[in-house]
Amino acid sequence: MKLSVLLLCLVVFVSCKNESKIDSNSVSTTKKLELKYAEGFSVTYKENYRVLTIRKPWPKSNTTYEYVIPNDNSTFVSKDRVLDGILSKNIEKIVVTSTTHIPALELLGVEQTLVGFPGKDYISSEKTRKRIDAGEIRELGKNEGINTEVLIALNPDVVIGFGVDGANKTFETIKKAGIPIIYNGDWVESSALAKAEWIKFFGVLFNKEKEADAIFNQIEKDYLAAKAIAKQAKTRPTVLSGAMHKEVWYLPNGSSPEAQFLNDANVDYLWSDTSGNGSLALSFETVLDKAKDADIWLSPSYYTSFDQLEDASALYTNFSAFKNKSIYTFSNTTGKTGGVLYYELGTARPDLVLKDIIKVCHPELLEDYSPYFFKPLN
Repeated sequence: MKLSVLLLCLVVFVSCKNESKIDSNSVSTTKKLELKYAEGFSVTYKENYRVLTIRKPWPKSNTTYEYVIPNDNSTFVSKDRVLDGILSKNIEKIVVTSTTHIPALELLGVEQTLVGFPGKDYISSEKTRKRIDAGEIRELGKNEGINTEVLIALNPDVVIGFGVDGANKTFETIKKAGIPIIYNGDWVESSALAKAEWIKFFGVLFNKEKEADAIFNQIEKDYLAAKAIAKQAKTRPTVLSGAMHKEVWYLPNGSSPEAQFLNDANVDYLWSDTSGNGSLALSFETVLDKAKDADIWLSPSYYTSFDQLEDASALYTNFSAFKNKSIYTFSNTTGKTGGVLYYELGTARPDLVLKDIIKVCHPELLEDYSPYFFKPLN
């Protein structure tokens, strides 16, 4: 009987220890996650937990989200703040909602945790497609209307979403089911390296901060090395970008991350002196007047061939880049189900994007490099 009582006391003691409470007022800040470029999130390390803050989940957002990740199995008690979620220390199942999130999972070696995705055909990665073909990743419908019934049945530890303006009733439904929702704002960042640094966000979620830091440092190193090589170019070709949609020509403004690639590739982007939010929206006449004799035309929207471009509008044939077959696109580099690889991997690997543009515009500088995304228009 004494032995039974002793064992019972031991069980109660261990249970209490595993369910100990962390008072948010009782521990002090130790350090913060080092970020060189990203401004949309931050991580503060406390003694027994980490605080993940999302500052700019979508453009013009005034909303800040705060999440806690305990370092052990303790129950977190907050007395001084209203939290948007308490995350699991060990994420075993995750749902992401943008293909730009896929590379981070793969680079960190945690792709096996992905259990659901809206619009699986958009995923290009061969590694993740194998898991899709094996039935290990469920289809969740479309981002505008995620199948909440299937998602809730999957019971992931966290869902990584993104918001355009913050109004997403689907995410609120998932949140009410007790599943944490985190808005990923990598796409809102103002530079290519800032977007790529969001791999550290996933590093925090999976307790792989050191691995994420090392991966980003290598990407940054390769990007800056390519930028330095581009400075050696003896000529700066003039560059046009974009195409028309309903008689309006959309192209990057001069302060956008897309224009930054062109600047770092040491080319003469014809609208580099512009600035502002979003793309420039110009008339065909305005673009023709300035870029009729441009040496190179990059990213002509979703068009994949010269015939397709001409069929859309014979006006495109007025440009020297069309006549000289100097148009390059990433739209022809796709996965086996048609997903465009650039939209998936380009955010995580800006070093490859920059090298591609340098190869196209200054082929003599990267003789042994084969473009990863950008190829000549068919």
